[in-house]
Amino acid sequence: MALVDINAKIPNNVDLAGDRRLQRALEQWQPKFIRWWEDLGPSAFKRNPVFLRTAIDVGRDGWANFDHVEMPDYRWGVFLAEPEPDRKIAFGDHKGTDVWQEVPGEYRSELQRLIVVQGDTEPASVEQQRHLSLTAPSLYDMRNLFQVNVEEGRHLWAMVYLLHRYFGRDGRDEADEMLERHSGDADNPRILGAFNEETPDWLSFYMFTYFTDRDGKYQLASLRESAFDPLSRTCDFMLKEEAHHMFVGTSGVTRVVQRTAELMNEHGTDDVHPHGGLNLDLLQKYINFHYSVSLDLFGAETSTNAANYFAAGLKGRFQEERRDDDHLLKTSYRDVPTVDGEGADSRIASREVTQLSALNETLRDDYIEDCRKGLDRWNRTLASAGIDFTFALPHSAFNREVGVFRDHKVSPDGRLLSNGQWNESVESWLPTADDRAHVGSLMKGVTEPGVMAGWVAPPAQGIHQKPVEYDYVKL
Repeated sequence: MALVDINAKIPNNVDLAGDRRLQRALEQWQPKFIRWWEDLGPSAFKRNPVFLRTAIDVGRDGWANFDHVEMPDYRWGVFLAEPEPDRKIAFGDHKGTDVWQEVPGEYRSELQRLIVVQGDTEPASVEQQRHLSLTAPSLYDMRNLFQVNVEEGRHLWAMVYLLHRYFGRDGRDEADEMLERHSGDADNPRILGAFNEETPDWLSFYMFTYFTDRDGKYQLASLRESAFDPLSRTCDFMLKEEAHHMFVGTSGVTRVVQRTAELMNEHGTDDVHPHGGLNLDLLQKYINFHYSVSLDLFGAETSTNAANYFAAGLKGRFQEERRDDDHLLKTSYRDVPTVDGEGADSRIASREVTQLSALNETLRDDYIEDCRKGLDRWNRTLASAGIDFTFALPHSAFNREVGVFRDHKVSPDGRLLSNGQWNESVESWLPTADDRAHVGSLMKGVTEPGVMAGWVAPPAQGIHQKPVEYDYVKL
């Protein structure tokens, strides 16, 4: 394991200086990245010093430095977690053999595809969020947005390093193309649908970092199990940074719920829109939308590709080694959802398939269980305020564009509907144009330290032992 070279042009702990050809290639890609950041990164406050966390090591303690940094000067770099001595492949056909330090020729294209799809999501979210700093509800929130943005940029570096180091010219071309695709671009969009959706307001940002970044957690955790050790170690370190992104979502929505509860009790009404707040039923609609879009990111209920990745040792399950089974999954079974019948006689049912073919659904189940924890927290916030309202996750078949339910209309409580029934009720389940307009009307930037917009409560504490009133972005 090389020591961290934090003062290099590209900070790294992979001994770039010892591979001059790779170093030159990445240093030639670096200006392209900076141009992309200038063009499609945050649209405002680019040169304002921001209190940012910068990775400087990979150890458990003291791996990051906090200080005010102008974002174009942020020290993006390449970091792999410490290697695990004598690590063995934990699943699939190669179970029990040594992990790979180089790419096996027979799995080259599959590994490259996995890395490209993961890497493509990282700059996509930056592009989706580029205008949000203009309407930040506080300097604390603006700082959190920028922290998420620079770390998504570093996660792109993590995948680009793997492409350059292990995949030759094809990898270099793929790295360039990740800066040529853009979120929502009609001609050259991002690979995954959820990363072409707009993130037009801060409520959407909180929901995105709660639901969609949580999908990222599960995808990265699955890749961390990979038999390709450099990918595993890369994802292991990325997960350290990803935890903050989900904290932003969890705490952000909690603060919105808290403020809504305060306004409801203060004014004695369920309708806090006239008082500059966000109604609970509107928050439920945003939950329904962002959750259902994120469920699609896991893919179809059964997948030959996912089965092949697992059998080959390329991508495992969440916390693979903690699972009590044979880690082969060829002779174990589980149920997956399906739709039986046609028209008025159709119903949601299940069918039995091998665990190996249902890996997407297994990962989705793990994700759903994790998502419930946030709703439990938000419901406790309401209960403590004496408000009789319960947030709920919609049925996993609701509003789906991928998998067995993509051609079916399903209510949040899991009823199959006709198109007419769906159209009659969809405005009570998903955000309407009026809902988004109201949210948009509240998006007024607040730049006085310690002051919050009226629709969100202050955080319980500041960042890195700093007070909430700290000058997180120097204006």
